[in-house]
Amino acid sequence: MIKRKIILDCDPGHDDAIAIMLAAKSQAIDLLGITVVAGNQTLDKTVVNALNVCQYLNLDIPVYRGCENPMIRDKQIVADDIHGDSGLDGPKFEPLNREVEKQHGVLYIIDTLLKSEGDITVVTTGPMTNLAMAIRLCPEILPKIQEIVLMGGCYQLGNMTPAAEFNVLADGDAAHVVFTCGRKITMVGLDVTRKVLCLPSVMERMAKTQNKASKLFIDLMTFFNKSQNEVFGWAGGPLHDPVTIAYLIDPSVLTTKEMFTQIDIRSEQSYGRTNCDYFNYFKKKPNSNVSIDIDVEKFWDIIEEGIKAYN
Repeated sequence: MIKRKIILDCDPGHDDAIAIMLAAKSQAIDLLGITVVAGNQTLDKTVVNALNVCQYLNLDIPVYRGCENPMIRDKQIVADDIHGDSGLDGPKFEPLNREVEKQHGVLYIIDTLLKSEGDITVVTTGPMTNLAMAIRLCPEILPKIQEIVLMGGCYQLGNMTPAAEFNVLADGDAAHVVFTCGRKITMVGLDVTRKVLCLPSVMERMAKTQNKASKLFIDLMTFFNKSQNEVFGWAGGPLHDPVTIAYLIDPSVLTTKEMFTQIDIRSEQSYGRTNCDYFNYFKKKPNSNVSIDIDVEKFWDIIEEGIKAYN
């Protein structure tokens, strides 16, 4: 099997941590590096969280510090109501010995893509600031991007406003840059990630493996499920970010539809909305494959296999 080379750009975050866990040991993926952005918490905290996950799971994967603010907007929003004060509340980690790489994450993305043969997929599971900055700084990377797979947006209801999902709302201008860059985009939005709720039955299933990965999964999701229930009333937290990795492991897990998608970066009420032209009203060339359904059972099978890979 030829492994899919990826750069994972994330803002850990409980579901980001599980995306790292899933990607790092997959036989279908070659995780080249992790770039970190502010999002679920401030950059200082999300970088520490990425390092803690890698250290806990003994992952020899470089971690790069990226952007701490949006491209244009003057305020960085965080999701402390969902992810807690650390951004990764729940697990107890040993003192951190791992160190972040010296190179800036945006420059790492640029250098890695320029040196590639056009066979690298960029996966974003947080605000898209790092990738958008790389595109603006060095547009020569665009032909080198095989595909962009992102967790963000929705064609129905948001989770921060009636219109907007968190990752896009956090930096809508960056999302605009990405969606207008001309490369293949697969959008994994709330429309499908809200279908993979980590219900008590899922927790029981994953706990049976009894290894370091399963313990981390349970510690993460115990906190995440509680906060999601308090904020949204879910019986289990939706496991948003790992859907991107599950799709790369087995594309049949998602059903997608080609659409023209435009990011609202002008209005006050609907800033950050991903306007997905589901019915092709605008008659414009599609610029994204938007996820419209997910095989829930297949997804949880992929998660379980990912946890067992740490045996």
